[in-house]
Amino acid sequence: MDRNDRSIVGFLMAGHAMVHVYELSIPIFMTVWLLEFSTTAALLGTVVSVGYGLFGVGALPGGLLVDRYGSRTLVVACLAGMGVSFLLLSAAPGVVGIAAALGLWGLSASVYHPAGLTLISNGVAERGRGFAYHGMAGNAGIAGGPLAAAMLLVALEWQTVAILLAVPALVAAIAGLRIDFDPRAAVDAGAGGSDGLAAADGDGDGNDTPNRRTPDSLTGVVAESRALFTAGFALVFVIVSLDGLYYRGVLTFLPGLLGDFLTAAVGDVRPGIFAPDSPLAEEFDLAGYLYAGLLTVGIGGQYVGGRLTERVEPDRGLILVLSALATIAVAFVPAARLGVGGLLAASVVLGFTLFSIQPLTQATIAKYSVPGSRGLSFGYTYLAIFGVGALGAAVSGTVLTYTSASVMFLVLAGFAGVAAVLALVLVVWA
Repeated sequence: MDRNDRSIVGFLMAGHAMVHVYELSIPIFMTVWLLEFSTTAALLGTVVSVGYGLFGVGALPGGLLVDRYGSRTLVVACLAGMGVSFLLLSAAPGVVGIAAALGLWGLSASVYHPAGLTLISNGVAERGRGFAYHGMAGNAGIAGGPLAAAMLLVALEWQTVAILLAVPALVAAIAGLRIDFDPRAAVDAGAGGSDGLAAADGDGDGNDTPNRRTPDSLTGVVAESRALFTAGFALVFVIVSLDGLYYRGVLTFLPGLLGDFLTAAVGDVRPGIFAPDSPLAEEFDLAGYLYAGLLTVGIGGQYVGGRLTERVEPDRGLILVLSALATIAVAFVPAARLGVGGLLAASVVLGFTLFSIQPLTQATIAKYSVPGSRGLSFGYTYLAIFGVGALGAAVSGTVLTYTSASVMFLVLAGFAGVAAVLALVLVVWA
């Protein structure tokens, strides 16, 4: 990577990690809020869902804002907004204050993925490696966020922990205003991976300035969307929707399922600081420890997936990884029932493969869109991943309630299998 690539990727790695640190630390805070404010799980769950909902729904308008105001501006605004939201959270007098603070967090965080991935697509010459490092930082936040929050809450008041978590995002926002990089270096140089699209699709001035092609009315948005949704991009949209259903469906109930499998294998055994009589036991049991390990393994998956985009066309890589995810879903429960060794092996393979697909989907989105509409394209696809994908939790929960874990994983295998077939169609069609 050259200096420009390193500057962009380093800036976005900090941003991506912070987005997911906040996202996954909120459930840990909930265990304290239930006692602090004497509220019900139903009410608090509804309040928290407001922030998570805005996180997904805001991706599409966020993509439009990226194309109009530039990636750097939106990433800095995201970081500043998230930091301020957690400062407000620390001063929340009750559930209403929590709802307002988390709503601001959701709106701020929603613009990150369209902005950050557009910046990598248009500015980083070694795009595959950029996606890999970016994804690895996100996984570090996913795995480290809940553990860091739980450990800090042992020694500090939750208000102090919220303030401490706000500081890194605010520092990163200030740094983002000062870092020197060219946000369109790759497309202006005719680089940027396999799409081979030239800078003429955007402003072409090499600056992260408002895009003159960005629609400024509902009619313009519809027209731009119709131009974006070629047959290829429409297939990509469906593929990432199915991937989102698999992702949210498996991760939502996996901690509980891991707990069931562990209890069946070894009983209620917890190591060290997570022992049943320790201060951390309530927030983080052995299943949560294994879950965090699974997410950490995903860091390696992100790296391998990103490097794979440099060796094969990303849509071809999707066929391979989606087929692997379908196979893993079919084999997971039988492997987990073999004992601790089988459960650990299945968890490692699942964590590695589940996150290795992300750089491939991001590179495929970039391949089937043009630089001038990258923000809108990532806005639509992350609306699919986080919005449509959110239904995966409802599907898995319903299947798990009325049938069994085995059937749930078979349903998830169906999502991945159909997506793999569509990826094959995409490659043949292209």
